Amino acid sequence: MTEQARRAQIVEAAVEVIADEGLAKASFARIARKAGLSSTGLITYHFANRQDLIDSLVAEVMAAFAGHVAERVDAEQTPAARLDAFIGANLAFIGTHRKHLVAVLDITTGSRTAEGRPSALAKIMSADIDALEDLLVQGQRLGEFRAFHPRSVAIAIRSMRDGIIRVLSVDPDFDLSSYEHELRALVRLATAATPHVPGETP
Repeated sequence: MTEQARRAQIVEAAVEVIADEGLAKASFARIARKAGLSSTGLITYHFANRQDLIDSLVAEVMAAFAGHVAERVDAEQTPAARLDAFIGANLAFIGTHRKHLVAVLDITTGSRTAEGRPSALAKIMSADIDALEDLLVQGQRLGEFRAFHPRSVAIAIRSMRDGIIRVLSVDPDFDLSSYEHELRALVRLATAATPHVPGETP
């Protein structure tokens, strides 16, 4: 097995252990057993310590998440279509990477590090909200979206996206497709420049 493949195998095992048993129980011994490794030394060969493994897990999952969403959002031309693609891409990734995101949620429940600095995930969240706010402002300027406070709506959309991850951590069989349908409709109704007519499909 190549070093890159072994490293990925260890990260995936850590995801499984954290998602199923919690961060507190994610020892090198448990992770090694989950990965089918003969020794924890195979973990320390690739990661300096437990925190290095945890940090790498978060960075790799969030980079994959961001890349998945960006590819689909960038393929659309108008702000409204990009916003809808943002929601769809987020829910699609959550559906295929539930354990990864539940593990990240367990790892990064705090918004600050022990030194009092914003955590890595808190910084990612802030950048995500910034990008959403910019998209909403652009849509307002083009007349696609109604008048509203862009940052407040960006925070609300991001919060609804994150909320489903918390639900999936305790109810993995929750109907994600229904949630996606309702979230898309809610966001369209909340942002559309043209008021929704009762009886019409959103």
